[in-house]
Amino acid sequence: MRIAIMQPYFMPYIGYFQLMDLVDEFVVYDNAKYTKRGWFNRNRILVNGSDAQITLPLRKDSDHLHVKDRYLADSWESERKTILNRIHGAYGKAPHFDESYGVVERVVGHDDRNLFNFLHNSLLVTKDYLGITTPLVVSSTIQADHELKAEDRVVSICAARCAKSYINPIGGLELYCKERFENDGIGLSFIKTDDVRYRQFGQEFVPSLSIIDVMMFNSKENIREMLEKKFNLI
Repeated sequence: MRIAIMQPYFMPYIGYFQLMDLVDEFVVYDNAKYTKRGWFNRNRILVNGSDAQITLPLRKDSDHLHVKDRYLADSWESERKTILNRIHGAYGKAPHFDESYGVVERVVGHDDRNLFNFLHNSLLVTKDYLGITTPLVVSSTIQADHELKAEDRVVSICAARCAKSYINPIGGLELYCKERFENDGIGLSFIKTDDVRYRQFGQEFVPSLSIIDVMMFNSKENIREMLEKKFNLI
């Protein structure tokens, strides 16, 4: 069995979903430390030909909490309308706006203010739209040693799920050692997203935006082709 283990991000780029589609089981960390420098609650969309950030506002709390212990801000009810309006304004004339905006509404309109539950729901809604059937598994439900760090924790989770192969984004080349995994009978591979390009209102292409951008400009059939073919496994 092939698995991947990732932190939950808000409407991540297409490479995240390529990885999800490739594996047999996709583990989502709920007991990972929230970090302001990460992409838990923010992403980038296309606004007037340039990338612009959209952010889920969070309740002020300790920076040492896990993502499952963080919550959306009390102002979320009004701010979610701002996010929806901004996305509507940015993509209202996109060729696949009608079907894609419905996905955005289901994601942003989710009632649970727990950050992990909100992000988990967003991944479920988006993967269903993209036709990804890979099951998502919440990390804290796995009987592994979650006190371990870095690759030792990953190996423990892989062993608990009886995984024979672990696949990670290409950035993990500097973090993980193939020999360490092989010692536990687990193969280690890395996925590298190809140069994914498509027409964005006829302007200069802005890469690596949220999956929202991909959905707005591409049919489900074209996105399926991107998910299945636009990457290399190393």
